[in-house]
Amino acid sequence: MIEQHFGRALTVGVEEELWILDGETLELVAGVQQLLGALDGRALPGVFKSELHASVVELTNEVADSPDEAVDRVAVLREAAAEAARAHGLLVAAAGSHPISRPEQQEIAPEERYRDFVEYAGPTARRQGVSGLHVHVGMPSADDCFRVLETILPWLPLVLALSANSPYLAGEETGMMSVRAEVLGLLPRAGAPPPVRSYAEWEAFVDRMVATGLASTYTSFWWDVRLHPQFGTLEIRAPDQPTSLERTRAFVRLLHELCAWALGAPPRPYDPAERGVYEQNRWAASRFGPHGKLIHPDRAEALTVPELLKELPIAAAGFDGESCEADRQLEVGRADGLRAVCADLVERSLA
Repeated sequence: MIEQHFGRALTVGVEEELWILDGETLELVAGVQQLLGALDGRALPGVFKSELHASVVELTNEVADSPDEAVDRVAVLREAAAEAARAHGLLVAAAGSHPISRPEQQEIAPEERYRDFVEYAGPTARRQGVSGLHVHVGMPSADDCFRVLETILPWLPLVLALSANSPYLAGEETGMMSVRAEVLGLLPRAGAPPPVRSYAEWEAFVDRMVATGLASTYTSFWWDVRLHPQFGTLEIRAPDQPTSLERTRAFVRLLHELCAWALGAPPRPYDPAERGVYEQNRWAASRFGPHGKLIHPDRAEALTVPELLKELPIAAAGFDGESCEADRQLEVGRADGLRAVCADLVERSLA
């Protein structure tokens, strides 16, 4: 059985992935070891660690009791990362993709698990030069965690649409508002988790995959949302990495409230065909962001994002459904070029 630590309901953990940039060119640079060295030993409300590419640093707050407490700690961690970067002539920025640098050309972080992953997934792994916001919400039990996952899953494409913040990749305007979602789809075990009826069936599926040797643990499944029994949380991984800290705050609040609602909601009927609706909505959210149409989770109707936002079973404070951060990137890029986009991301990441 997978080790479990459920019991603390609705606690909040936030993971952000920040780009490390050359201070002059604003292109990606493999500076994570420099940043980790500069941050080591500091008394901070969270931790830093490496990611797949050495041009990314991940930050995670200490477990918090509320969304605002969590994001207040993230703000301290963002500033600490920026300070450490500046000491080495570097900068940090937050977004779903870097507008200019090519992911395939980035150094892989010097850790065995990343080397093993690249050896297995090859070019698919090297293309994962994208960043997301991951929100952990504490759950009372494994069964509650599974039920909440299935209840909120149909609404996550709406969250992706609102969060779209990766219209550029490798110096090109991609035609996607969230190219990150498309790139993640290249991974094995991506998108929505498979339809099963219970936590026990989910655990049996994971155990079967791990037994093959092709996956090491359940953390080798890069789904948009996944159970995290060792942390006792539901980990929601659907949103693009926000640039604005206040945008992060709004998404953490939204996802926390969605989970709180789902804890009290009746179980969603088992319907494997809903995964097909999910994939359609996920694609539309990636392609159009808030400017497309998504199928309603509970009826055969395609609605605009603002219309569907009004159908969300909780209040969505801070969102009008009309725009996303990708719109800002495209506006700046079309007017002033991609280096100006990078400069704008740096400025807004610490505003």
